[in-house]
Amino acid sequence: MIDDKKLLAIIPARGASKRLPRKNILDLSGKPLIAWTIEAALGSKYIDRVVVSTDDQEIANIAKKYGADIPFIRPSELATDQTTSVDVVLHLLNQLEKIEDKYDYVILLQPTSPLRTAKNIEEAIKLLRTKNSDAVISVCESEHPPLWYNTLPDDMSMDNFLDASIKNKRSQDLPKQYRINGAIYISSIERLRNESSFFLSENCHAYIMEQNVSIDIDTRDDFDFALLKMKGQPQR
Repeated sequence: MIDDKKLLAIIPARGASKRLPRKNILDLSGKPLIAWTIEAALGSKYIDRVVVSTDDQEIANIAKKYGADIPFIRPSELATDQTTSVDVVLHLLNQLEKIEDKYDYVILLQPTSPLRTAKNIEEAIKLLRTKNSDAVISVCESEHPPLWYNTLPDDMSMDNFLDASIKNKRSQDLPKQYRINGAIYISSIERLRNESSFFLSENCHAYIMEQNVSIDIDTRDDFDFALLKMKGQPQR
């Protein structure tokens, strides 16, 4: 709970994943990928319930083994490439409310962020409280200055690739910028329903995480990099 307000953790994990098949249950350093996120969520004293939303019975069985609740199997129409995380969250909240299981805040934890810890979750929730915020989203510092990015025309000309104001500047002289790392999304359920987004129009704050725990697994290279990072680290 947060100041007598109930907090639900939702971990979305569909069975079909195109770039890295069955990624949510691949063995990562001795545990299925999803287990790292379930255990991190269960490690937070602020979270009242940890639920996995999945359309896949094997994922459901593994999630239960590691301590998550599976109130129902997600309908197939909410497990397509077009389904958004917000669609999944709102559907689950609506189903739970039908049985009078109501919450004030929801925290979305993607299973593809295995290096995010219970400590990160606790800090993000504390930030929500200290800022009296309606939403908190995790970010990390950008690996490369976004001002160095641009599109290219068909002829590959770089005549206007960089803005004149940053030419000949070192990266350390450019303003520090951040990117969303996909690890933690928290929102007031009322505001989430009103805006259908975790990126609320106001009173939304950033929780800054280190780059080295901000891996978001989408491809085999991402998975192998996470495995390398976890090798030799103490088991959480």
